[in-house]
Amino acid sequence: MRSPFKPTAGRQPPVLVGRDRDIENFRMAIEEGPGAPERLLFVTGARGIGKTVMLNALSHVVEEQGWITVNETASSGFVSRIVQALQGERLKQISYTLPSASLEVPFAGAQATVGFGQVQVSTGLEPLDIRHAIGGRLDRLDENKQGVLITLDELGVESPMEEVRAFATAIQHLIREERNIAVVFAGIPSMVDDVVNDKVLTFLRRAERFHLRNVRNEDVWSAFEHTISENGKRADYGVLNALTLATHGYPFMIQLVGHQAWRISESAGHDDEITLDDAQQGIEKARDRIGELVNGPAVDGLPPMARAYLMLMAVDDGPSNTTEIAHRMHKIPQYASVYRARLIHEDYIKPAGRGYVEFTMPFMREYLRQYAAFNQLEQNLEDMALSIIESAEEPGRR
Repeated sequence: MRSPFKPTAGRQPPVLVGRDRDIENFRMAIEEGPGAPERLLFVTGARGIGKTVMLNALSHVVEEQGWITVNETASSGFVSRIVQALQGERLKQISYTLPSASLEVPFAGAQATVGFGQVQVSTGLEPLDIRHAIGGRLDRLDENKQGVLITLDELGVESPMEEVRAFATAIQHLIREERNIAVVFAGIPSMVDDVVNDKVLTFLRRAERFHLRNVRNEDVWSAFEHTISENGKRADYGVLNALTLATHGYPFMIQLVGHQAWRISESAGHDDEITLDDAQQGIEKARDRIGELVNGPAVDGLPPMARAYLMLMAVDDGPSNTTEIAHRMHKIPQYASVYRARLIHEDYIKPAGRGYVEFTMPFMREYLRQYAAFNQLEQNLEDMALSIIESAEEPGRR
């Protein structure tokens, strides 16, 4: 039988675990009408925590009520892509001027200059911009029942800020006009903060936030039990317990562990059950995959000192003493605390009692140890971390 688990980035899992309250709050905001707080929303959390899946779930909420949804990624050209999605066949070519730059964006074989303010339509259509594109689409709907939801994924420092400002300014005007819209941004916390702190985008600081965290063990257990049984297999207490504990409440790991255990059971000819041996083999495979798919990219995206902090934590077999981490860094505790705070804010680590921290992301310690073994066989984690620190402090290096 085909695995019911979906360990692919952004794919909707068979059961959305532990997010019911956030989804219900959003549903209530849609029912309450323009001005409800959750209609302007940030979804934040660590990599693999389920931000894109949450965007999909929120889209489904409004689609059930007949709304139009446009789901985009905050990469170059996203404004023009939203306009094109809203206009469809009505749009041929647009141009407008950014406050600091112009961009050339092709649509359907034509060239258009994308920017901030007024749009001039080169084919003789009426003037158009992102604000009027959304408003025009709303004009063709029954706003007493229908609206427009725009989701913008992967918002961060690499997003084209001129376009983000154009988009946000348009949304601000539409909110003031009490149009029936909702906008949901998603990104890693520190990157979202960088965008919100832009001096042009101060109104976004009033947006609500759904900060996604790890799921409770009882919810993970229920998800495994339901998904496995509903799809024709059984799993006893020991199997469900092993699968649950292996996830550390991490949504992507729920899908990955479940998928690998299911696949092993099929290969072993266990058509109607997942055995404890199937589960244990699946967990081992999931550990390897989570390193490649999540832990590696997450660590690579950190500044050198934050990465060194994690590596020095990986020396320990359990929670790490923050004073000892600073000592290993050859820094005073106040210096090290800056990186500790960032890593806590982005859900890489969490407090574990007074003066202690531990990893939040599953199998991060194991990944870092394997990383060290692979890259520098004769050099331990602490030496590698110090090398990173020294490199970061060289003149001209950040």
